[in-house]
Amino acid sequence: MAHRAPPHLDTPATLRTERLVLRPWCDSDRAPFAALNADAETMRFFPEPLTRAESDALADRCQALIAMRGWGFWAVERQDNGAFIGMLGLHVPAPDLPFSPCVEVGWRLAREHWGQGLATEGARAALAFGFDRLGLDEIVSFTTVTNTPSQAVMQRLGMQRDVATFEHPALPVGHPLREHVLCRVLSGDLANHRSTS
Repeated sequence: MAHRAPPHLDTPATLRTERLVLRPWCDSDRAPFAALNADAETMRFFPEPLTRAESDALADRCQALIAMRGWGFWAVERQDNGAFIGMLGLHVPAPDLPFSPCVEVGWRLAREHWGQGLATEGARAALAFGFDRLGLDEIVSFTTVTNTPSQAVMQRLGMQRDVATFEHPALPVGHPLREHVLCRVLSGDLANHRSTS
């Protein structure tokens, strides 16, 4: 499938769901984001937890991309109390992945907010934005083969898993997290999934 570059928006987007707000980043997000990224359980499917400096740099990159494109990995807060709970959204991943160029949907939420359907709820909004506002034909998601919780979210989103796995080039050969699964959803597939779920 041929991929065209997704559009840039003039104004950064904010998405709202029943329980969440996906929005541009602000300085007050840095401390809770650093706590999330330093938590070993939250980061068990990533190479290692992040230092405060690494976490701040990641937040800066996310916000810079939102400022440039109008969309990206948004900061996520709860509507009921305004608490920051993580990041979620759309991203153009590295060009050296075997299925690039593409747009991915991804999420990273603080552990105390797991098990409530929040990743699925936010990701549904991000997918709808990607298809309806950005005009994308396909959105992917990928994770290490051992990350069954995220794979379950992908399944609930109506994404279809590729039969073959792939080796993530950012991780060294032999690394236990190098083997990844890839899931995909097409615009029409999401519309059908919305009507049946």
